[in-house]
Amino acid sequence: MENSEPANKNYAADDSEVLFFSIDGTIYGIEIKYVNEIIGIEQITVVPKIPEHIKGVINIRGKVVPVISVRKRFGIEEIPYDDRTCIIVLEFEDGEQVGIIVDRVREVIVVSRSEISKTPDAKSVNSNHYIKSIVNLESGVRLLLDCEKLVRDN
Repeated sequence: MENSEPANKNYAADDSEVLFFSIDGTIYGIEIKYVNEIIGIEQITVVPKIPEHIKGVINIRGKVVPVISVRKRFGIEEIPYDDRTCIIVLEFEDGEQVGIIVDRVREVIVVSRSEISKTPDAKSVNSNHYIKSIVNLESGVRLLLDCEKLVRDN
């Protein structure tokens, strides 16, 4: 039986560059096309009555950018920031920018289509709907995040 879905619907394009970072010892990746810049932790202005995973806003060259804690988004206990904690500023096609706080930025790797597979359908494995696909590298399995869902889901 043939699959009628487009072959690359849930995957990154061939030979995508992926930025890998870690949260609580797990390595995640995001497609580099979303990455505008990486900055150190700076003063975050708290905004009252916003969802718990949104830490507040920062000012980047005159533009107010909301900042999300990936730890809070994933339900992982927050830890004090250190000199390796940073904010990855994502930019979407509509020009919206959002910062995500990560424990450590690791590396950028060119990932081929053959190294990317969809997440298992089992709810126990993919209960985190922010995972777009799985990257299987020689160094181990990495989780590729869906930036749109990570940032825009309530």
